[in-house]
Amino acid sequence: MNTERSDTELLAAIIGSSSNGPAEFAAHTLMQRFGSLRALLHADNAELLACDGIGQSRLGRLRALPELARRYFEQSLPCGEVIRSPVDTESFLKARMQHLDHELFCCLYLDNRHRVLRFDELFRGTIDGTSVYPREVVKEALSVNAAAIILAHNHPSGVAEPSQADERITKRLKAALELVDIRLLDHLIVGNGPATSLASRGLL
Repeated sequence: MNTERSDTELLAAIIGSSSNGPAEFAAHTLMQRFGSLRALLHADNAELLACDGIGQSRLGRLRALPELARRYFEQSLPCGEVIRSPVDTESFLKARMQHLDHELFCCLYLDNRHRVLRFDELFRGTIDGTSVYPREVVKEALSVNAAAIILAHNHPSGVAEPSQADERITKRLKAALELVDIRLLDHLIVGNGPATSLASRGLL
């Protein structure tokens, strides 16, 4: 089945019937206007309301979609649960960070069985970057008695390639954590597509 057609049909099912016209027509109009579900869900209210068939009711449904998706994936890694696969971790982090227009640096703290202890959003930056302090990361890790950590941050540009600064801070954090016998398992960079793993790149 054509991808755009399936996206349009799914969108029609979600926005539903309305006094503003058939759901199929409104969904087709939205996909024609924005080109993708991601672009559509990032559009502002004025842009959406300017489209034929979109009123306040359908706008409300569209605005609820990203939040529902985030909550769904956030629940894939509840505290106390063992991380089952890298896919779960990536889905969780993308739900938390992919939509942001500023850079956010986060830590996922794990025990020695790789059970989730806590997830922290430690440092918030601008679209250009953020400042990360190893001392704070170590302090928070010790406070929850973590045995291992997965680091993550997003690139608001959507490009998940690690910069030289990303590589430098990863090495600094790994060295700081090793001093207190905490393992750095990975550092994931979240962009528009698949997240980039610094561990898989051999950068740990």
